[in-house]
Amino acid sequence: MEERLKAIAIGVNTKDKNNDFDYSMLELRGLAEARHMDVVGELTQNLPRPNHVHYIGKGKIEELEPLVEEWEADVLISNDELSPSQIRVLEEKLDIRVMDRTMLILDIFAERANTREAKLQVEVAQLQYMLPRLIGRRESLGRQGGGSGLSNRGAGETKLELDRRRIEDKISALNKELDSLVDLRTTQRKQRQKSEIPVVSLVGYTNAGKSTTMNAFVETFHPNENKQVFEKDMLFATLETSVRNITLPDKKAFLLTDTVGFVNKLPHQLVKAFRSTLEEVVEADLIIHVVDYSDPHYEKLMEVTERTLSDIGGGDIPVIYAFNKAELVDENVPRVEKDRIYFSAKNRIGIDELLTAVKSHIFKDYKRCEMLIPFDKGHLISYFNENANVLDTQYEENGTKLTLECKLVDAERYREFIV
Repeated sequence: MEERLKAIAIGVNTKDKNNDFDYSMLELRGLAEARHMDVVGELTQNLPRPNHVHYIGKGKIEELEPLVEEWEADVLISNDELSPSQIRVLEEKLDIRVMDRTMLILDIFAERANTREAKLQVEVAQLQYMLPRLIGRRESLGRQGGGSGLSNRGAGETKLELDRRRIEDKISALNKELDSLVDLRTTQRKQRQKSEIPVVSLVGYTNAGKSTTMNAFVETFHPNENKQVFEKDMLFATLETSVRNITLPDKKAFLLTDTVGFVNKLPHQLVKAFRSTLEEVVEADLIIHVVDYSDPHYEKLMEVTERTLSDIGGGDIPVIYAFNKAELVDENVPRVEKDRIYFSAKNRIGIDELLTAVKSHIFKDYKRCEMLIPFDKGHLISYFNENANVLDTQYEENGTKLTLECKLVDAERYREFIV
């Protein structure tokens, strides 16, 4: 088993109204936990903006020095992304390894990535994060060049340029491979659009219960098929997009997609790298925004998710709010208030209510009609039994009379048979 590191969390509170500082520090602990670290202490400071040299003020660094020894800490983790020079200065002054929030998230993603695409996306994000930080290693490269100072910087500088070029080449090679996977995903998406099956996308903060919600749908409507997706009570359990076809008893069907969870200050390198995964959301006909209702900060997390959705271009898609884990807060579950459903994915309570809300959004283009299908067009009977909700079948002398609910396009296509 991996040995757990002891970490001290540090953060600068700039009193920014868009950022709940206390919650982001709590979340930093969650990220450390997901990275197999125990946070043994915390030190915060109120400043109008982080110190550009060493993130926290000089006085706080002096305060930290004895605490690092007292708490036997192995690593210092900061609540914000640090510049290469801030990391270097903190490491030199405190003689301890320093990681920022972005590094933590990248490490967690790297550990959780399972598919080829997710692994490539994470590697690209890590390399993009590293590239500007090569400068931070300039001193040690200078030493390799036989000493510091302008006169003798040759070999170190050359090494730096080589490293930079190597990373840029690697990024470009990985992006090329990623593009081919993205093309494949785009082709699959076009095929889905051609099939005219509506797409419903699950989005939400990391660990809100999106995968559990997806599994509840799969289990309810496909109980004998092994289509479950991985779910676990931890940050970023899902990095891959899962797509499941949900076919209802009345033959109506939709595709349900589950995407990577959002988090406050999600590193821009990751948003860029996971663009194709996040594009699944933008193509959806309906979004189910899954919220962990038992989290006291749930409104803040909803804001972060909505902001991220808006950033990736999904701000105009209709949304149903699914307040999960509601049984932990409220005994009156399930509960429906317009487009807000209070339910429990884990206990499978309120799935029918959630489905009713989904159906009211995506199955508007259905028409109830009667058709008289001539006997020589028997293949149409099979088609409608397969693709429509046939409510009644009667055999008459001119053909088979169907009373059915079908898509508007089908009603239009076969309108000659409508009676």
